[in-house]
Amino acid sequence: MKHIVVVGSGFSGSILARKIAEELRYPVTLVEKRRHIAGNMYDEYDSHGILVQKYGPHFLNSNHYEVMQFLMQYAELFPHCTKMFSFIDGRHVRLPFNFETVQQLIGPEKAEGLLAKLRKAFAGRDRVPVLELVDHSDPDINGYGHLLFEKAYRTYTSKMWDVPPEKIDPYVLERVPMAMGYDERYLNKDFQYLPVKGYTEMFRNMLDHPLIDLRMETDALEGLELDRDTRTIRYEGRLVDCLVYTGAIDELFGRKYGMLPYRSLDIQYEYYPQDSVLPIEIVSFPQAPGYTRSTEYRKIMYSDTGVEGTVVATEYPMAYEPQAEVGNIPCYPVVTEESLSIYKKYRTEAAEYEGLFLCGRLAEFRYYNMDICIEHALAYFEDIRAYLMKDHD
Repeated sequence: MKHIVVVGSGFSGSILARKIAEELRYPVTLVEKRRHIAGNMYDEYDSHGILVQKYGPHFLNSNHYEVMQFLMQYAELFPHCTKMFSFIDGRHVRLPFNFETVQQLIGPEKAEGLLAKLRKAFAGRDRVPVLELVDHSDPDINGYGHLLFEKAYRTYTSKMWDVPPEKIDPYVLERVPMAMGYDERYLNKDFQYLPVKGYTEMFRNMLDHPLIDLRMETDALEGLELDRDTRTIRYEGRLVDCLVYTGAIDELFGRKYGMLPYRSLDIQYEYYPQDSVLPIEIVSFPQAPGYTRSTEYRKIMYSDTGVEGTVVATEYPMAYEPQAEVGNIPCYPVVTEESLSIYKKYRTEAAEYEGLFLCGRLAEFRYYNMDICIEHALAYFEDIRAYLMKDHD
């Protein structure tokens, strides 16, 4: 019987553990360092009956309905299209930035000509990255692109990543493109949902399988041994046939090539006795000192019957420090030219181990959106299946 170890119970680890156990009928040891499952999707009800996502808001979205069908095996989902505002120059404007935002930021009179140019320049395009506006040859489009970039993207990015936007991977800036119309949905995905009873319940059901041995509050790195000479992996002294690793890749190799930069969050919660505080469920604050966005979780609950008051969670980005009291959870890889050069060294060494599979934001050092993370894990399973079943061919 093969010895399969999965490290981490976020989406990547949990999906792969479930599919290996259910479809391949192999026992899986799932090792989780934290006191809870679900990774950064973990949520819980607070004392006021509000379902709070402890590591910031996450939403299920995809253009592929089979992704939702997969998740519906483990939780009841309800349709929910995320809507947001950005607080710029003392007022709330629509996010994603769209044609309504144009009027809000430069006024209706100036907006008329610009909107006509935008429609013509980007005909047939649903969303356009702000850098395309910044680099456009038309001075009006270019000027508006610079306005957006300076008032929102530069300020937000500098706080979020602690590096100038010119140094960050362009993919990060492209995550929030401008909508070429009046679409108010933050995400332009066909299928958008939230779990009725929350993410933790979904993960609990996903991991409820007789072939999954879940070990909580266990640091897998204390039991893992990677022997480069023999290219073998052992866990707790036993040879591992397949290791699915979803943690930070530099930690797996003892940071021998240097520490990769990740960003963490200090999330501060404030309770209010009234039913509503923010004008919408999430507000980003690109110009505010220190914090980036606030979420009012009552506004995204399936039902708020019995809820008392409301809670607003405000996020303060900070550097990831493994031993710190606050900021000890790696949330976002800081992808720059320098950090990628370090990552490639780890990736090259990882490739020497045939049974090592790296999956997820931290292990692949990639700022995946959650839809991509889920879709990637489902597709990645086929590689693992092929590897584990090759002896049967």
